[in-house]
Amino acid sequence: MADPFTIPKRAMAIFAHPDDVDFGCSGTLGSWIRTAGTHVTYCVITSGQKGTHDPKMTPELMAETREREQRAAGEAIGVKEFVFLGHQDGELESTMELRGEVCRVIREHRPEVVFTNDPWAHYQVHPDHRVAGWSGLDGVVAARDHLFFPEQLTGGLKHHRVARVLLFGTRDPNIWFDISGSLDGKIAALRAHKSQVGGRRGFAERMRWWAKNTGATWNLAAAEAFRYIELA
Repeated sequence: MADPFTIPKRAMAIFAHPDDVDFGCSGTLGSWIRTAGTHVTYCVITSGQKGTHDPKMTPELMAETREREQRAAGEAIGVKEFVFLGHQDGELESTMELRGEVCRVIREHRPEVVFTNDPWAHYQVHPDHRVAGWSGLDGVVAARDHLFFPEQLTGGLKHHRVARVLLFGTRDPNIWFDISGSLDGKIAALRAHKSQVGGRRGFAERMRWWAKNTGATWNLAAAEAFRYIELA
């Protein structure tokens, strides 16, 4: 981790599907929770109801399963709050309505740092990942000024300025965080997603290899990498 980076008191991850956060940044979040007591909120945009190869599975049951798995995964590393926006898996579009939803969540939970998908990621073929990244960033910008979605600013809700953004799934990282002390928690969180990774042989070993390979750039035993953006 770069020395000047201050671990926040509050952080939020905004992402497309249950499990995206656990692959992308749960090691870093778990480390912050464990070492600094960071309060973490997950904002899951879709219900992941199409994430199955089981022809007998219904979208409704899949959504229930994946929400339960995401809660268990977050709780494995100490996440305190969860927001499920309930959009359709595979059908996300970058609309003002979605931007407003994300804006409201940011204003309600007031994170200092936001994690989201990198919408500029090279060859990112999943449309939900691209839209989640754009919506996360657009929501950050909207949340900070009172003239964006002013109808939200009632009952004591105020605009909120996020100071820093970390994009996961990037191929252009400029910051790395040591997760050697939280890698086991990351793997435990991922294993909670039984509908997605259950039964995969050598899964934990692959995750350890990935973290080791990512950390090699900075001589870290295990790491996650991000594109770091400071906001004026």
